[in-house]
Amino acid sequence: MQATDNVTLDNCADEPIHIPGSIQPHGALLAFDIDGALQAWSDNAPQLLDLTLALGAPLASLPLPAEVHAIAAECRDLIEDGEAPAIALEVAIGTHQFDCIVHAYAARIIIEFELREVPSDAVAAFALKAHAAIDRFKRQKSIDSLLQLATEQVRAITGFDRVMAYRFHQDDSGDVTAESLRDELEPYLGRRYPASDIPAQARRLYIINTLRLIADINYRPSPLVGRAGAAPLDLSHSVLRSVSPVHIEYLQNMGVGASMSVSIVVNGRLWGLLACHHMTALQVPYSIRMAADVMAQVIASIVQSIEARERALMAEQSAAVRTRVMETLLHHDEPARALLQHAPALCLSLQAEALVVAQYGKLMVHGDIDLALAERMVASLPQSGDEIIERSALGDWPEELRDALAPWAGMLALRFDPSTSGWLLALRREQINTIRWAGRPDKIVRVGPLGPRLTPRGSFDEWRETVRGRAVPWDATARLAAGQLLGEMHRASVARHVETDRARSQLLAMLGHDLRGPLHSINMAATVLQHGGAAGTMSTRIQASSGRMERLISQVLDMSRLNGGLSLGLEKNLVDLVPALQDLLDESRIASPGLRIVADLPPALPLMMDSDRMMQVVSNLVSNARHHGAQGEAIEVTLAERGDTVVLEVRNVAPPIGAEMVANLYSPLKHTSVGNVHNRGGLGLGLYIAQQIVHQHGGEIAYRYEEPQVVFAVSLPRN
Repeated sequence: MQATDNVTLDNCADEPIHIPGSIQPHGALLAFDIDGALQAWSDNAPQLLDLTLALGAPLASLPLPAEVHAIAAECRDLIEDGEAPAIALEVAIGTHQFDCIVHAYAARIIIEFELREVPSDAVAAFALKAHAAIDRFKRQKSIDSLLQLATEQVRAITGFDRVMAYRFHQDDSGDVTAESLRDELEPYLGRRYPASDIPAQARRLYIINTLRLIADINYRPSPLVGRAGAAPLDLSHSVLRSVSPVHIEYLQNMGVGASMSVSIVVNGRLWGLLACHHMTALQVPYSIRMAADVMAQVIASIVQSIEARERALMAEQSAAVRTRVMETLLHHDEPARALLQHAPALCLSLQAEALVVAQYGKLMVHGDIDLALAERMVASLPQSGDEIIERSALGDWPEELRDALAPWAGMLALRFDPSTSGWLLALRREQINTIRWAGRPDKIVRVGPLGPRLTPRGSFDEWRETVRGRAVPWDATARLAAGQLLGEMHRASVARHVETDRARSQLLAMLGHDLRGPLHSINMAATVLQHGGAAGTMSTRIQASSGRMERLISQVLDMSRLNGGLSLGLEKNLVDLVPALQDLLDESRIASPGLRIVADLPPALPLMMDSDRMMQVVSNLVSNARHHGAQGEAIEVTLAERGDTVVLEVRNVAPPIGAEMVANLYSPLKHTSVGNVHNRGGLGLGLYIAQQIVHQHGGEIAYRYEEPQVVFAVSLPRN
């Protein structure tokens, strides 16, 4: 055969291990077509079974024990689509005791006779041990304790020197997570084996035929004969199937004399494996192997239940978070700020360590992440396309960003509102792992009789590899939580857009209503002037009305900027807040004769701020206090430093604000604004804009009631 040019792991994966053309010699095999005509047999069958065999011989004509003919007939009756499950019994032929196993596969009836030396009563005792072990399995609450118990119990009933429990990762590499072994053997617990140790076609066989025994790795295969003109005999479900020479070499390199593997299959996937090794040859009776197989099926069921329970708990927690997030989004003016109110719970739900929220070009973060880096992360996201973008390693990010990412490597990005560039980014840190490989995980190319081929690893000494640049991969639970959260956020966004359209119509109606008054006053004043009225009085009225119109239009423009995702264009400078406040309060006293304002201010308080905008906040609070406060009662204004925070409070005597009003206190468009005699000055936008100004200064504005006073407090960072 001509040597291949490229030797890769695909060469191993292409090996037809399900049709090896031979069996292990501790038994014999007969294969028949559906009609019972002999098609193939192992070359040791005539001697071991004391038979004379010829191609095409009818099964009924062979001098086999009656019970063999009976289970062969039963198997034939059970065939559907060319397959029937295995049926087994004990038989004696001459001086030999056999486990006889009959199954049908690929339209062939296969009868195997496996030699057995262990007496029936000993096998029964082992079966009782297996039953007791299964009862103990059901009481385990964690997967780790379950697997450890499994290795101990399988070793007890089979007699192997070492039993390991593998648990496979998404990349099909496997960790030894539990182990039971003879004292003098080197432990393999905690070591990882590469995915290439189990090629794809072997993984398939582990799933469809969950138990495989190699009684003696130094065996000489017994070839199959017969099969004239027939397709190769598929031994996928055979108990005597011969083993790949590569796998035999692998076991020899480990110093193993016999091997058994029992698959743990969860939801159709090879979830784990019980790998059994013996340092010498070991023939484990079929019935005991089947007991181990049943144990593995029970383990798989318990694993599935534990994982389902964990998923259900996570789903319940995620649902509670989504409900709270949805409620906040529907009642909050800033979705980004609303999301960050639930940041710790969202991190728990998404199994993330930091959050970034972007909308309208504004960015907010939760966690130890640099704001400039967060901006670059958001900028790296596509303008259109998938609604969920997943990155788990540095290689998943744009090349120009990789050097700046540390310590972050994983990202799950949710596009919750495309029209406003709304993104929620869940981030995971780089996990620097030291993997304890059982030997170097790479295979070696050697030239053999058939040309170059990959050979298995020759050393299983611990070999450590440090893996960088990867985060913990996003699993199905996190993806599900993200998808459900995104659905809720989409619904909130749609509801918000509907409300925005409604508010826009309401705004126009309010604006028309509130502008009609000052326009009418100006028109009347102009008419009086035209007819020789008092110029001074009319001039004052025109000035007051035009000022009111200017304030209305200014508020609408501010709201328009905010709804468009723009900032208010703050120009911060170091300003002494005290003189600015004194000037504003003096203007208020002059504009409203009889208004009493009591101020408690420090001698000076310099602060980085936009003075005009901050005075706009105070003016709004004082105006509200004047309109809604008790007649004749003073308005109190206090300014003080509290640690690293500057606190400005405006107080007035008034009844407490109703709970239904508090919920919408900072909403830009309140239904009570239209026609409200206490709100002659505007559309109800004042507190909304004041809140936005304070937020853009990095502060907070809050309402509370201290009988008999209504209190609005503005908190600003000192630096």
